Amino acid sequence: MTPAKIRLSRDHVLNLLGAMMRVRKFEDKCAELYTQEKIRGFLHLYDGEEAIAAGIIPLLAPDDRIVATYREHGHALIRGVPMTSVMAEMYGKVTGCSGGRGGSMHIFDKDRNFYGGNAIVGGGLPLAGGLALGDRMQDSGNVTTCFFGEGAVAEGEFHETMNLAQLWQVPALFICENNGYAMGTALGRSESQTDIHQKAASYGIPSEVVDGNDVVAVEAAARRALAAIRETAHPYFLECRTYRFRAHSMFDAQLYRDKAEVEEWRKRGPILRFRTWALAAGLIHDADIADLETRIDAEIADAVEFAEKSDWEPVANLARHVVAEDQPAKPDPAVPSGETVEMTYREAVKQGIRDAMIRDDGVFLMGEDVGAYGGCYAVSKGLMDEFGPDRIRDTPLSESGFTGFGIGAAAVGMRPIVELMTVNFSLLALDQIMNTAATIRHMSDGQFGVPVVIRMATGAGKQLAAQHSHSLEGWYAHIPGLRVLTPATLEDARGMLWTALMDPDPVLIFENVMLYNRSDQIDSNAGPVDIDTAAIRRPGRDISLITYGGSLYKTLEAAEELARDGIEAEVIDLRVLRPLDDATIIASVARTRRAVIVDEGWRSGSLSAEIAARIHEQAFWRMDAPVGRVCAAEVPIPYPKHLEDASIPQVSTIVAAAKSALGKG
Repeated sequence: MTPAKIRLSRDHVLNLLGAMMRVRKFEDKCAELYTQEKIRGFLHLYDGEEAIAAGIIPLLAPDDRIVATYREHGHALIRGVPMTSVMAEMYGKVTGCSGGRGGSMHIFDKDRNFYGGNAIVGGGLPLAGGLALGDRMQDSGNVTTCFFGEGAVAEGEFHETMNLAQLWQVPALFICENNGYAMGTALGRSESQTDIHQKAASYGIPSEVVDGNDVVAVEAAARRALAAIRETAHPYFLECRTYRFRAHSMFDAQLYRDKAEVEEWRKRGPILRFRTWALAAGLIHDADIADLETRIDAEIADAVEFAEKSDWEPVANLARHVVAEDQPAKPDPAVPSGETVEMTYREAVKQGIRDAMIRDDGVFLMGEDVGAYGGCYAVSKGLMDEFGPDRIRDTPLSESGFTGFGIGAAAVGMRPIVELMTVNFSLLALDQIMNTAATIRHMSDGQFGVPVVIRMATGAGKQLAAQHSHSLEGWYAHIPGLRVLTPATLEDARGMLWTALMDPDPVLIFENVMLYNRSDQIDSNAGPVDIDTAAIRRPGRDISLITYGGSLYKTLEAAEELARDGIEAEVIDLRVLRPLDDATIIASVARTRRAVIVDEGWRSGSLSAEIAARIHEQAFWRMDAPVGRVCAAEVPIPYPKHLEDASIPQVSTIVAAAKSALGKG
């Protein structure tokens, strides 16, 4: 081993060696505890890769940020997360750094800007890019460092992140810990281009290859990279070639590689190489190594004792940190001016965005074609001229990537509005929405939250066929950690956005495509509105018609038709699909004793099924008839107009369902 040409003091050598030995011994103890069933779940150990974390992380400033993978124990320890709290987290104890909620794969520490391991391969890359984007927009001078394995480069999120990071010139250091195997598949069997740094270079990102088993070479490369990032605020990429000595996880029998291969790599292991060189150079002595081992062993023993003696979190706390415990005060209702203006739903949404951007410089809009084009449905037309391309930010066609960037930017204090063109396209971003935005608060024991707002068009009626026309908002309403809004009126379209931006948790807003051209009067002083409760849009005594979004006006029209037959229907606009306002729903059906739910989602497993279940659970003995449902037909939405109309709720089907519930069908 010939270390890079930098002067190494005795103290620095001891620090580097001690850091690597500390991680190795900790991992050895974790493996032992796993066999004793003290640690459970997946356990991914860092043995053999210690030089990477040891060479890079100590160079970071306290305000710099780290996003890691599921093999992140070493990163956390070297960052300064106390070994006691890391070990307690491995046990799942309440004293763990994530309150025991994350375990081995999800170590978080807000005080040290450690944003946790991510168990979704490649899933941390967009988050890291977004953290760096937020820092760039706030001119903080911070750097975000993202660690990931070579398996992640096959994921679309890797390529989306590389493109966006270079396109938007974000201050991020991307570290590929290339250990040669993505779980059990050798790199040469999964990648046509095995020089991974070339993939980053193809996007124009400065990149280099480093011997990941040479801690001095890693440190020298990291110094160059960090100096370049701090000078330019642009991204940098390091491919650190290394090898893991242990299995992918403790479940792995390692049948995909020979023992001889592992032993050959062990001879080039980072600790052995550096220790041998340092002893030969006379910088350290055998007594120093013995002293390090004694101190590390004592620290590990203390950590195990701490974890063993720590308490489990009470089951009563199970629901804590799903959403923020400190909710913002409800906005003061706008004082009506008494003057109304004619406005379309589209314009109301636009004015909501504009109002928010005027109120808060941290608010920005990002999405496909939101800038010069004005958005697919022309909602943002003209806003780029008013606010500029930094705050009306066009994105590539990379839903997962830019949604993750929005999530990361929100996590560092910005207030992004992410626009996904249609709900069908949102499925490409589902990983970032569900596995990061909706879960990070709970996994981190409340340390991190994501106050991002994600808007998207939903619904059928424009003959756009099956891949642009579905109503999937009920799917998202299934996910804890999200708030799901469906504004139907102009007041809600304009006012919900600002209230959503004040929410400390992720909020999804679904705008039905059939409402954009709808025009009505709105008070000229309309402002923020409540996003907690349903609204009774028409009072009635005979039956409750429960709906939301694009079906509201069909339902109101059906109520008018029923009234001509002497049936007074009460119409509930849910407005908020998660959390559902049970109180308003149950109070209504308790009065009318009958209900029909109108839902553009498919009937099987739908939101309507959930609402019907809640009614039966809470008001069964008050009901005079089973709950009726009017839903989309169980088919992909077809293109021809007559078939499209037949596949979604219509006034006639709502009227028929109401009469059937009343025994008049």
